[in-house]
Amino acid sequence: MHIGVLEDDLDQQAFIEQCLLTAEHQVSLFSRSSELRRATQQSSFDLLIIDWRLPDSDGMDVIAHLRQHESWRGPILFVTASQGEDDVVKALEQGADDFLAKPLRPSELIARVSALGRRSGYATPRPAPACPNTFSLHTEEHYISVAGNAIDLTEREYRLAALFFSKIGELITRAHLLELVWGIKGDVSTRTVDTHVSRLRRKLELDGRHGLRLRSVYQSGYRMEACQITTPKETVK
Repeated sequence: MHIGVLEDDLDQQAFIEQCLLTAEHQVSLFSRSSELRRATQQSSFDLLIIDWRLPDSDGMDVIAHLRQHESWRGPILFVTASQGEDDVVKALEQGADDFLAKPLRPSELIARVSALGRRSGYATPRPAPACPNTFSLHTEEHYISVAGNAIDLTEREYRLAALFFSKIGELITRAHLLELVWGIKGDVSTRTVDTHVSRLRRKLELDGRHGLRLRSVYQSGYRMEACQITTPKETVK
């Protein structure tokens, strides 16, 4: 699952992330409630983990806002150091689906996340489509060949392309691309990603003619999609 974690304590963040990565989940970390709310408008999450005490808000208020004003229907696991019965009841009444008290135990955290996923109808996704044989990634030399022809790419273009090829069928947001490829926080406003993707699409002919299309997803990011091979006349630009 793609799981959003709202936790301002960096040690707790790292602990939760490691537990979830061990269970092969995809994780996005947030330290402020405003960051999470913005991300839910731009990315697709299967589950959220929200801490109570936050620097810019109250975790229970965040849950209430997501449920009442943003129509967020996915499962929410509430985490806090408090173990009082009244706090548990309040969290559940505000819209949390489950409650965990700190200190967190790795096995229990993973088990509860899995249980929430099953209840929400999450199923293990099918394996991603294989990359067509037309494309070859030369990982040591950092270049890509298309139909046997080596394509001249910059180091950053290669890293961007390798990321798309590793996640065929998955939406990758601009913010995530900025963070992984450029090392820039995703809230920076820039056209850099769009310019590089456009150049990459042209160089590698990712327009469907070789069975892959690099598609823009409005106001979100990009997705590499497997498709039926098209002729240049049929190609959708």
